[in-house]
Amino acid sequence: MPTPVPSLLVIRHGQSLWNALARWQGMADIDLSDLGREQARTAAIQLADGPHEFHRMYASKLSRAKETASIIAEHLNLDTPQLDARWNEADAGPWQGLTPQEIKTEWPGYLERNRRPAGFESYDKVVERSLAAATDLLKSVNPDQPMIVVTHSGVIRSLRRHLTGASERTPNLGGMWLHLVNDRVRAGHLFDPLSAAEVGEFSEGPGPVE
Repeated sequence: MPTPVPSLLVIRHGQSLWNALARWQGMADIDLSDLGREQARTAAIQLADGPHEFHRMYASKLSRAKETASIIAEHLNLDTPQLDARWNEADAGPWQGLTPQEIKTEWPGYLERNRRPAGFESYDKVVERSLAAATDLLKSVNPDQPMIVVTHSGVIRSLRRHLTGASERTPNLGGMWLHLVNDRVRAGHLFDPLSAAEVGEFSEGPGPVE
C-alpha cells in the first residue's frame, strides 16, 4: 500500500439549465436542472459507498457548484461547503450565453482551432488561481482527511491539461483526484460516478490512471 498523502477530489457540478441548452456559461450564475440535482444525489451515493471518508466540502461561488456541493455534503453528513471564487468557472467573455452554432457564426473558425476571443479568461490565469487554491487546501490537511471541491468543466480541464497534458472535457459530476507529493500538486485517478466508475485510489504517477 502506498503511503497516504494529502488528497483532494475535484469534481464538476451537475447539469445546469444552460448545460441542457448547450449554452456557454462562464461566470453566468445559472441554476442546476432537475437532472443536475439527480446527478448530484447519484454521485453522493457513490462517494458514500466508496473507500474514502471525506472530511470537508468546498465549492466555487456559482450557484450550480454551490448546490451540487450542498447536496453531496448533506448526504455525507459534512458541514456547509466553504466557498472560494478561485474555483469559479473561466470567464467566457463575449461567448457567455451563446450556443456553439452562434459562436461559429460570429467567430468563424475559432472553435475549430480552439481559439478564444478577447475578454475570455486565459488558460494560464485559470490554472494560476485554481492551482493556488488546490495547493492551499492540500497543505492544510492531514493525509487521512481527503476533501471534495465542486467546480467547473473549464477549471478541471485547465488543471488536467497543466498537470498531465490531457485536455478532454469533463462530464457532469466527473473529475479527478489531486495529491500533494513532495510539496507539489500531482494528478491522480479520474472520477466518473455517472458511468459507474470507482473512486480512484492514490497513484504516485504524474498523470491520471484510467
